[in-house]
Amino acid sequence: MARKAAAGRPRSVTLEPIQYLLGTASGGLVGFTLGLVGGGGSILAVPLMVYLVGVANPHIAIGTSALAVAANAATGLANHSRANNVKWRCGGIYAAAGIFGAFGGSTLGKMIDGEKLLFLFALVMLLVAALMLKGRGNAGNPGAECNREKVPKVAGYGLASGIFSGFFGIGGGFLIVPGLVASTGMPILLAVGTSLVAVTAFGLTTAINYAFSGLVDWPLAAVFVVGGVGGSFAGTRLARHLGAQTGRLTIVFATLILAVAMYMLWRSAGAFR
Repeated sequence: MARKAAAGRPRSVTLEPIQYLLGTASGGLVGFTLGLVGGGGSILAVPLMVYLVGVANPHIAIGTSALAVAANAATGLANHSRANNVKWRCGGIYAAAGIFGAFGGSTLGKMIDGEKLLFLFALVMLLVAALMLKGRGNAGNPGAECNREKVPKVAGYGLASGIFSGFFGIGGGFLIVPGLVASTGMPILLAVGTSLVAVTAFGLTTAINYAFSGLVDWPLAAVFVVGGVGGSFAGTRLARHLGAQTGRLTIVFATLILAVAMYMLWRSAGAFR
């Protein structure tokens, strides 16, 4: 399986061919769940890289998944842009403030022991599952814009989301979407499309920060993205076919996240002994 890097400056591991195949399959699973149930799907990227693909260094798993999530988010952003679901001014302000938070958060994350970081990541997964089960019923204002009065609030939410996203190496859409709704009053559909501006920016910032420390496996990120594109296409098609039933699938997926989180807590609990 994976061979650990030599002592000194951390480097990306060398994986076996089967692990790259598992990476492609993992990307497909993440893309499929994103297309099927929306936000929260990318939260599975890190545990899949660690426990299925077999990436020995949790920091490499986080840095690599951040790059993959950013690439997939950029693809989704292009699709939402064509459908006029992106408020570029709001997304730009949110992302610009959050980039500083993502850089600081990812810098701090690299300093934390890998197993402890996985334990904390599992706690975040519990939060994501809870937010998915809670749902969102606010219709919002389609004409909402980021005027001068709203800029400080939008930037504040962006900075906080960026810190969280960078620390755990996740897209953070489950925080960014409600953050945009709370700070601007825009509807969920526009918040989802606009959030991808920030998800892309935060993911790239985190990935670049980790890459400077040699904590990104570029080939693994590439196959993960390829799998994600195919999975997203399949998941989106199925979601359109199922229609209203996707609400039930969200509950099932949230339950899966809970189960994975409990497994991660059990596996990484020893880091605090």
